[in-house]
Amino acid sequence: MPEYKAPIRDVKFVMQELLDCEGHYQRLGYQDASIDMVDAIIAEAAKLTEQVVAPLNQIGDQQGCTWKDGVVTTPDGFKEAYAQYVEGGWPTLSQSEEFGGQGLPHSLNISIAEMFSSANHSFAMYPGLSHGALATIEAHGTEAQKLQFMPNLVEGKWTGTMCLTEPHCGTDLGMLRTKAELQADGSYSLSGTKIFISAGEHDLSDNIVHIVIARIPGAPEGNKGISLFIVPKFNVNEDGTISDRNGVNCGSIEHKMGINGNATCVINFDGATGHLIGEPNRGLKCMFTFMNAARIGVASEGVAAAEASFQGALAYAKDRLQMRSISGVKNPNGPADPIIVHPDVRRMLLTQKSIAEGGRALISYLAQLVDIGHAEKDEAIKADAETKLALLTPIAKAFLSELGFECTSHGVQIFGGHGFIKEWGMEQLMRDTKISCLYEGTTGIQALDLLARKIIGTNGEVLKPFSKDVTVFCQQNMDNPAMAEFIKPIMSYAKEWHELTVLIGGKAMKNPDEIGGASVDYLMYAGYVTLAFFWAKMAKVAQDKLAAGTTEPAFYEAKIKTAQFFMQRMLPRAKGHAACIANGVDSMMALDSEDFAF
Repeated sequence: MPEYKAPIRDVKFVMQELLDCEGHYQRLGYQDASIDMVDAIIAEAAKLTEQVVAPLNQIGDQQGCTWKDGVVTTPDGFKEAYAQYVEGGWPTLSQSEEFGGQGLPHSLNISIAEMFSSANHSFAMYPGLSHGALATIEAHGTEAQKLQFMPNLVEGKWTGTMCLTEPHCGTDLGMLRTKAELQADGSYSLSGTKIFISAGEHDLSDNIVHIVIARIPGAPEGNKGISLFIVPKFNVNEDGTISDRNGVNCGSIEHKMGINGNATCVINFDGATGHLIGEPNRGLKCMFTFMNAARIGVASEGVAAAEASFQGALAYAKDRLQMRSISGVKNPNGPADPIIVHPDVRRMLLTQKSIAEGGRALISYLAQLVDIGHAEKDEAIKADAETKLALLTPIAKAFLSELGFECTSHGVQIFGGHGFIKEWGMEQLMRDTKISCLYEGTTGIQALDLLARKIIGTNGEVLKPFSKDVTVFCQQNMDNPAMAEFIKPIMSYAKEWHELTVLIGGKAMKNPDEIGGASVDYLMYAGYVTLAFFWAKMAKVAQDKLAAGTTEPAFYEAKIKTAQFFMQRMLPRAKGHAACIANGVDSMMALDSEDFAF
């Protein structure tokens, strides 16, 4: 199994040098989030992930979770590791002080979350969904519900889940059958079955709080009739103490392609007591609080996977001897050269490195936008941040999960036949990462959200704030010869992004299927251009540091060279997506359903 080392230097580069987290935190009133505190927290997270969580990764995959009579047992070491996680105060990091949290910024927490996910994807999922449950209750719950449920969730004594999917009902939530009937005491009785519930049952926490969508009898059909409920595994007294067992049971756990250390459950609600969150029939709107938080988390999983796979592949490529370099012997004292000298291996390694580091910059930026949404007092600044977040969240979720999966494939490829063997752990990374392309909305769903709802639904208005940032950066650096290789491509691609938007909008007026036909290509195009923008910004920081006489020239030179690789070898992929968009949807829809013969 690859030995995971937290990328502390790069995390600090992104947070402190690229995004000026210190100034950002001070402006928003996070006075305790000093650079010294940030450094200390990152260092402690690195120790926990490297020494405690990462060694359990392969164990979790090999043992998996076990189910017996509705009880789920996690793999060896998970329970003890989670206890350390709670004891260290990690669940409380970015939660409200009012309910026992430390009140630190979300952007600090997301950097820590990446480390946990790289170290052990399955383990990281157990506490990961609690953040979305907390955000939903805090945003939409009553004061009594907050006091009843949040303190224990914040502390990590309880964990949370999201219960949407049913056997017949995945993306189309309007088809759900789980019903919620009003009781005399104002609570609801929920009955139905949910599937694919990550961390839906386990032995790590004292209680599990399910956030559940259901339909109240007589509610409108479709999405307009969905309501949202808090349904705990154990009922909870008003003072937050645990009461009797609720009608919530785990019917089975899934046997999956990956993330075997995390219990993916079938959850049965049999007259379970639930508590309405928000207004009746407005549940889907409330649920988006949870889903948007989760989508940024999944985008971070793509970055984490790219990082973990890169670390394993890099160590192997430096050590593995195979063939001689075609440009001359590089290891004269050995029988062959290390495979890192071969251009194709370099291509794969640099793809991993450019996605891990570029994706880290994008995720950290999104997390700073979340900080602004939480703490900014100026409504205009907050609205600007929320618009950028609306645009970039589906791009980050889908693009980084797809590219993260590609990076794990490169990791297997660099190991060759050894990559296909379980003992090395590279194939586990690939199996574990595929889920990130699926849950919290598949790539196709994210693409439709971006293009249909966000872009066309706002007549392109959602693009303007982020486009303005790109334009301003390009104008500021247009006359800098050292930045020309970055600025010129970005300006060209940004212009084409706008042209593609207009093209699709025009075609869709004649044939609405053009939106569905173009959506994934459009999102991937946007992803490459967005990451190119962040790579250009990182290159500028690196150039400035070198000009100022840094004591770490190799680090900053590597940044510039990786940025050059992304511009020359990754960004041009967008042209293929543009060509597919231009070719339209006709070839996709030409065959009748009956013509798909085999």
